[in-house]
Amino acid sequence: MIKYLLPFVFIASAWAEPALIMCHGKYALCAASPTTPTNKTMVINGVTFQQGTSVCPVLTGSSVGDRNLIGSCKPPKGANTVWSLFSTEMNYPQAPSWAVVKAQPRTFVTTAGDGGMANQWSYPCTIRPKKVNGATLADCLGPLNESPMNGAVVPAGATVVTSAPVGSAYPVGGNLP
Repeated sequence: MIKYLLPFVFIASAWAEPALIMCHGKYALCAASPTTPTNKTMVINGVTFQQGTSVCPVLTGSSVGDRNLIGSCKPPKGANTVWSLFSTEMNYPQAPSWAVVKAQPRTFVTTAGDGGMANQWSYPCTIRPKKVNGATLADCLGPLNESPMNGAVVPAGATVVTSAPVGSAYPVGGNLP
């Protein structure tokens, strides 16, 4: 996992955008989640993306967000909300059972059509009222095929890091440069 995280951290810290913010408290970690298209769009920095929703576990601890998107570590407006943020946590609840298991980072290459990825970093989530297998879950909305590195469209043929299982639809992840 570290070999996948270090390039992301170094690139993100060297890149003027996003402005990283360290948060402490509740957050959704979507790193191993698939994403379902909502048939809606969302505009981010003037670019229109298809929107997707991911079910993600809610954790408590240290995490990193994009200050340009979240502003501060305060939860998004609304009842029972958290931000989807990034952390180096390796053991957390994962679908389908939502039992705590070790993340299995991998890479894949995006393809046209349904072979894309999702970005759920620094987007709003609504916490579900009922736990599943002891895990608190949240529904998170984010763009399909948007780069968490620079907000650009992730084209077919891009290499993406994810912890979502092979075969997941639109796995949440980040493209590599």
